[in-house]
Amino acid sequence: MRRISIFGATGSVGVSTLDLVQREPDAFDVVALTAHSNADALAKAARGSRAALAVIGDEAHYGALKAALAGSGVEAAAGEAALIDAARAGADWTMASIVGCAGLRPTIAALEAGGCVALANKESLVSAGALMMEAAAGSGATMLPVDSEHNAIFQCLAGSRLDDVARIILTASGGPFRTRSREAMRDITPTQAVAHPNWSMGAKISVDSATMMNKGLELIEAAHLFPVGLDRIEILVHPQSVIHSLVEYRDRSTLAQLGSPDMRIPIAHALAWPERMATPCQPLDLARIGRLEFEAPDEARFPALRLARQAAQAGGAVPAILNAANEVAVAAFLEGAIGFLDIAMIVEEVLDRYSAPVPRRLDDVLHADAEARAMARHVMERMTV
Repeated sequence: MRRISIFGATGSVGVSTLDLVQREPDAFDVVALTAHSNADALAKAARGSRAALAVIGDEAHYGALKAALAGSGVEAAAGEAALIDAARAGADWTMASIVGCAGLRPTIAALEAGGCVALANKESLVSAGALMMEAAAGSGATMLPVDSEHNAIFQCLAGSRLDDVARIILTASGGPFRTRSREAMRDITPTQAVAHPNWSMGAKISVDSATMMNKGLELIEAAHLFPVGLDRIEILVHPQSVIHSLVEYRDRSTLAQLGSPDMRIPIAHALAWPERMATPCQPLDLARIGRLEFEAPDEARFPALRLARQAAQAGGAVPAILNAANEVAVAAFLEGAIGFLDIAMIVEEVLDRYSAPVPRRLDDVLHADAEARAMARHVMERMTV
């Protein structure tokens, strides 16, 4: 029986993970589940999975969580310190799926504790990749990528050496506005932006997919997970989302991982690794799909791709600044405070106006993150005057 914890248990990745766990209850012992503020959903998940511990990040919801768990035998806790304690609670396998930079401290704590950490929080690796890789190396932790693209690369690299890799090719659906002109994107609404054509995801990541910032963040993530050099990591638009990524070797053999666009497939790979487990996902029917299409990404219409590659090349605190500014801008867009095209414009201005020293420890990353957020808010305030 594998002892597991799920950080971000009420989000889309967390719910999908629990779906798989509850299909094989004798294979998993749930140590801890966490959520930010949805106490009712967290309590229901903790009861259903017989978790030992449930942690709510926002302490204002602790009372509601404790009441909802009364008589269940599940321990309730709240706050960032409780999240970090839960990360160190002795799980063999931890799903790190807290959205945004809020997941950074618990994810590093889980890496420092050793074991397997399934990484679905790309913002942590983008903002503090060097520190996270250092933490994993120091404890002997295994980092298992859960993003469909990175999980695909991980599978395509199995048994091979990075020295033999000629190219890593990240595929991108292109999002809901792949064929729209930049001018036509000016009036896009949040409702339109979160309606992804292939994947069922949360609002923030759906907007990132629409701007293609998501693929830019994945580029930075791939550079840490698979250190072959940025010049050997490319992006290819593939609207059907059937091929999740490819690895080309120096003999020009190219391996691809294919599957239906269902996050339970890469989650199951990480959950059972190094073995495999059954899933309820639809089998891939290539005859029904009929054709697979590919095209080069358009950085003129989707400047987030250019900004992310520049941030990756600059390194240091720049990716953290990129991520922080993007989180603020996406939140403002979802609230209707700015337009869709303003997101990348705000990120670019923050990158132009703010710099920070190379982070040596986690507090340095968090300081750069906070300063970048403040700068992004200042840029937005000036725009609305």
